[in-house]
Amino acid sequence: MNRPVRSWERRLMALAYERLENKPLGQALETDLDTLHRAYVHCDGIAREHSRTFYMASGLLPEPRRRSMRALYAFCRITDDLIDRADGDLEAGLANWRACVLESPPPCDNPVALAWADTRSLYAIPARYAEQLVVGVATDLDKVRYSDFDELAVYCYGVASTVGLMAMHIIGFSGHDAIPYAVKLGVAMQLTNILRDVREDWAVGRLYLPQDELAAFGLTEDDIAAGRVDDRWRAFMRFQIERNRQLYAESLPGIAKLHPSGRFAVAAAAELYQAILTEIAIRDGDVFSHRVEINTWDKLRRLPGAWWRARRMRDTAGSQMEEWPQPADMVHASF
Repeated sequence: MNRPVRSWERRLMALAYERLENKPLGQALETDLDTLHRAYVHCDGIAREHSRTFYMASGLLPEPRRRSMRALYAFCRITDDLIDRADGDLEAGLANWRACVLESPPPCDNPVALAWADTRSLYAIPARYAEQLVVGVATDLDKVRYSDFDELAVYCYGVASTVGLMAMHIIGFSGHDAIPYAVKLGVAMQLTNILRDVREDWAVGRLYLPQDELAAFGLTEDDIAAGRVDDRWRAFMRFQIERNRQLYAESLPGIAKLHPSGRFAVAAAAELYQAILTEIAIRDGDVFSHRVEINTWDKLRRLPGAWWRARRMRDTAGSQMEEWPQPADMVHASF
């Protein structure tokens, strides 16, 4: 029996399929090669500095996909930092950045914008996904509470699923039936971030946990402020963790629809994020006393299992992805 489609899934799928026909043609950006190389090196440094997990996972990709994935990360990182770390007129700063990174070639000399424009052109990434990410990140300017999970899922789509959809174009995928899996994996990973970062988000005035679910477990914002880990909070976190795990389980079959050269990287990223969720469960939901992190050794020891599972995956549609063309020709293989 097929599982009924949930209301939030319908809304997210509509966003994911929006204006896909406006994809650019796959071609490299016409610019000085030395300048472009330095732009990609700059993006690599941003990824290495800000996310050890992403840097490790993306390192499992072949070139040039690896450098393009790190350009995608740098684009997302800078966009996010314009809201979380910038001073002054945040809306104006985000608007300027949006104008810079959504055109090709970019009307500015920012190295991240340059590398990202090259990546977007090379892999025919729909501009709409980049627009949706900027809009999703901008949500944090004026929205700091979410009434229910449906509302939160839309936010997760904007800041995380869009990243997965863009990454999917860099990796390569078998067809449009891969999209729901990428959307769901993005939601799952963002929910893991939300559960891990409750204390940090509260410190800056944000609470991403669904208000109606907190109330259903008898919790208030006073409990969050106090970092109170009691039976109510533990039961609430068990509910959140179980739903998060279910979303991972529903999304992982989509890895088989990716190009074989990218399956290990995505499987590893999902594995490492699920390790965070497992650690939260081991701590019985206590995300207040210490930040939940997975050390380098623990990450490394999980990679062989992720490699084996990715290697065994097969696309049920029978796509011969091992014979796929290179990025500039993949516009004809997608959708």
